[in-house]
Amino acid sequence: MQHFLLIYDHKAQELQEKRVFTDKECDDATVAYQVAERQYRDDPNIEIVLIGADSLATVERTHGHYFRLHDRLAQYMHTPA
Repeated sequence: MQHFLLIYDHKAQELQEKRVFTDKECDDATVAYQVAERQYRDDPNIEIVLIGADSLATVERTHGHYFRLHDRLAQYMHTPA
């Protein structure tokens, strides 16, 4: 199982950061989560989650709201005119 640290800015409606940790890096993922929580503790627009899943594709399905706008913009930017 992998661990995914997501930092989402609700005001900007975009994923600010996505970090992936292997199963062996579980302790590192927890520490990174705690650091992010302290870093953004006074910003009500920032949501920080640490999710365990088998793949990023699973996280994108189960927590799609963190990715949707970003993915649509990326797709738009890479679509030939």
